[in-house]
Amino acid sequence: MAKPNKKGPVRTVQISCAKCKAPIFKYRKGGKGALVKCFKERIVDDYTTTPGICPGCDQHFARETVIRGAPAFKIIGGKVNMK
Repeated sequence: MAKPNKKGPVRTVQISCAKCKAPIFKYRKGGKGALVKCFKERIVDDYTTTPGICPGCDQHFARETVIRGAPAFKIIGGKVNMK
């Protein structure tokens, strides 16, 4: 399977915790669908201290995995908001 494009999309979105509204990532997202996964190479700013855990309320919002040969976060449904 093909790897995701390293440069990726130009559009950036702000990802925040759904529970406490703390900022989590600034991410270059492609397409207009829901946020299902975040490739680590597309993350512009990372506000977390521990991967997959919200810095504000210590809630798990994602699992680390490998998708199409690239490291990524698999987002747990309803745990994050995207602007």
